[in-house]
Amino acid sequence: MHPGFAVGLVFGGCCSNVVFLELLIREFPGCGNIITFAQFLFIAVEGFIFEAKFGRKRPAIPIRYYLIMVAMFFTVSVVNNYALNLNVAMPLHMIFRSGSLIANMALGIVILKKRYSVSKYTSIALVSLGIFTCTFMSAKQVSLSSSSEDENGVSAFLWWLLGIAALTFALLMSARMGIFQETLYQKFGKHSKEALFYNHALPIPGFLLLASDIFRHMILFSKSEAFQMPVIGLSLPIMWFYLLMNVITQYVCIRGVFILTTECTSLTVTLVVTLRKFVSLIISILYFRNPFTTWHWIGTFLVFLGTLMYTEVWNNLGPLLGHKQKKDEKKQE
Repeated sequence: MHPGFAVGLVFGGCCSNVVFLELLIREFPGCGNIITFAQFLFIAVEGFIFEAKFGRKRPAIPIRYYLIMVAMFFTVSVVNNYALNLNVAMPLHMIFRSGSLIANMALGIVILKKRYSVSKYTSIALVSLGIFTCTFMSAKQVSLSSSSEDENGVSAFLWWLLGIAALTFALLMSARMGIFQETLYQKFGKHSKEALFYNHALPIPGFLLLASDIFRHMILFSKSEAFQMPVIGLSLPIMWFYLLMNVITQYVCIRGVFILTTECTSLTVTLVVTLRKFVSLIISILYFRNPFTTWHWIGTFLVFLGTLMYTEVWNNLGPLLGHKQKKDEKKQE
């Protein structure tokens, strides 16, 4: 499949997914569980049909390893959802999760005993500074704009601090999951499509613990205003329409990244994903008018600059451009 098609899927799927996610979150800030459940169920059903062949295909990696990975994956997804319900704005949520490089490096040093070059440490310092800048400025906004308390006497700022703590925990857990997944691939070979299926299918029973919250939001979604679906002409509560589009775009996004990893180099994948995050951030800020100061822009710039430095884009682009120039010269001859 042409890499350009995969890039289109990543940008089209992931960026539109952010739009529908924010439309859902703005109406019902605590609806993260029903969103995650719908996404997991859709990908699990699709994987059961096309990857597991209705259960006839045996997994290449033993199930017991997937159970460990799934426990971490499920925890990360649920914790990230709850962070959105704790006064953490969507742009800050996206920027904070871009700090996965910091968590990966820290756990790589502690667990895998890895050592990195000076440029790697510099890039991580830039990412850390960028996240700190955005977090600090958001903290000032929350403390100035929200001095109110809820019915339990807890201030909005304390809820925001709890949200930041939740994001930090999810970041570290996600990095630990990545290291665990890396060791599995080294031992059993890379089976990313299989891992995608089992990571979404095995946690389904865990949503029973969240059944009351999911059912409550199903009722709330059903009571939302009606929306006339284009082309089909069917009427659907608008929140269900947003959820349907969120699930579809999430699947398109994940499939695009999967195709990209099989068709392109890791450098290209990292560049596309990084640029996609930046475009999603811009959409969230401009379209939804999220508060974003000059300091937020500076912090965002530092995060993405550090990410690009970490992937050694500058070192790799030179040879790539030189190789392309030589090809052009040969064509001219």
